Amino acid sequence: MARTGEIEQVVRDRLRSLRNTLGLSLDELAARTDLSPSTISRIETGKRTISLDVLLPLAGALQVDVDELLSLRSDNDVVIRPTASSSGKRTVWMLSRPTGATTAVKMRLEPTRRLPEPRVHPGHDWMFVVSGRVRLVLGAREVTVETGEAAEFATMTPHAFGAIGGPAEIIVIFDREGLHAHVHREA
Repeated sequence: MARTGEIEQVVRDRLRSLRNTLGLSLDELAARTDLSPSTISRIETGKRTISLDVLLPLAGALQVDVDELLSLRSDNDVVIRPTASSSGKRTVWMLSRPTGATTAVKMRLEPTRRLPEPRVHPGHDWMFVVSGRVRLVLGAREVTVETGEAAEFATMTPHAFGAIGGPAEIIVIFDREGLHAHVHREA
């Protein structure tokens, strides 16, 4: 039973903290959830039991997954130890844990005669060129991204990227769809 109490306290603290971080009053959060401000207050202060019928709308209104609210995962080991995996002309190091909505990846791109076929997917991609030069195709446009430069773009535009003239290393931040489109396929 102590475990349930511990989880409830963690959830209460997270709900209050998220509401405050988003700058929402009890009334504003209530309007987003169809719960009363007093119900939300009683949940945050421990005077009301947390149940799914209140947790689901609160999580949605606070833009967080229920599993993130309930997780007791420890941050004792914050260091990520990436290991390389190669596919075709790409070597990839995962720089973030696979459980988040976004994923940070380091890629080493070897030059190829032609770029991969441009693809679209929902979301947004961001890349930073650590070394080398990268050709970024966005629809009918081609953009050269140099060492020390970054590119950010909507991913419903057909897009592809590859190294120019020699190897390039990039850091990329993808959402889930981008991860599958760019990392989990043959380069």
